[in-house]
Amino acid sequence: MRPFSIFSIPGRFSDGQRRERRHMLARLGLAWLGMMQVMMFAFPGYLRGTPMSAQDRSFLDDAIVMMNWISLALTLPVVLYCAWPVWRGAMARIRRAHVSMDVPVALGILAAFIPSAHAAWMGRGEVYFDSVTMFVAFLLTARYLELCARQAVGQGGLHRYIGHYRDALSARADRAAIGFTVVQLAVAIAVGLAWYFHAPERAVGVTVAMLVISCPCAMAMAVPTAIAAAHAGAEAAGGMPENQLYRLMQATGRASRQNLYGAMAWHLLMMPLAAAGWVQPWLAAVTMLLSSLAVAANSWRLFKGQARRGARTPTLGAMAGGGVLMLKGQPHWPAQGRQARRGPH
Repeated sequence: MRPFSIFSIPGRFSDGQRRERRHMLARLGLAWLGMMQVMMFAFPGYLRGTPMSAQDRSFLDDAIVMMNWISLALTLPVVLYCAWPVWRGAMARIRRAHVSMDVPVALGILAAFIPSAHAAWMGRGEVYFDSVTMFVAFLLTARYLELCARQAVGQGGLHRYIGHYRDALSARADRAAIGFTVVQLAVAIAVGLAWYFHAPERAVGVTVAMLVISCPCAMAMAVPTAIAAAHAGAEAAGGMPENQLYRLMQATGRASRQNLYGAMAWHLLMMPLAAAGWVQPWLAAVTMLLSSLAVAANSWRLFKGQARRGARTPTLGAMAGGGVLMLKGQPHWPAQGRQARRGPH
């Protein structure tokens, strides 16, 4: 089984890794199923602006109330079970007085779910159950890709070297992403308050859209997906000389920076549009998924490029002289390889 498989579970996985993958896949499947059903029941709500007779309008209002209750029942397991890793991570960080990437996600879910549940209970007002389930489904899709990326790690000296480089990249990316997310949260709260005093009926929708856009899913995937591509490239090559490994690390660092800063640029583009009230919560969830898929595609491009170069490069067994020599599964670095051993900056 190839280590970068997404839906199959490689045989080399431990019981804990298998359990983690299966639980995430179960949550992902249930979230998508709930999202599709809730979107179907949300359809009558989009017909309110259609011209119709008073009798038809009364019938439509009664149907919307019933559909809202059904949507609430379908959204509850998505929020409580599928999004459980979000609640667990957010509460753990809040107890330590830290802000993690789970905190804005939890705020976005609560900001959409609580007013929607209240509106369903009262029988009037806007509901955002479709946006909540869509947000959770797209969020779990991004996190499932991230999980596969983290688990797609081979064995041997080359992979351990890549792992050390991953730690350095992750530390820098996390600092940048968390700071950026905190600023987005502050802006979302300030804009929500401004809309509350200017147009209260639109305040919830705008705030939910901004909180959804502030979800750092794509930024969280920036380094893991690039590192997974590097591992997969090293696995496909079976071994590589010192200069090729150094180029791989340079390309990996470049891809991770493209992922991170590209995701930030997307956030900066979408936040003003959401603040102006031009982005609905469901559309914000779609843009979140698209940015995460763009990160995964950019990392996949890194792997494909490495695979093409590896096909043109002789294997270690056919090489003579300098480069990386594998001794009992451990990399031996020649004297001229000290710069590559430290890793590119």
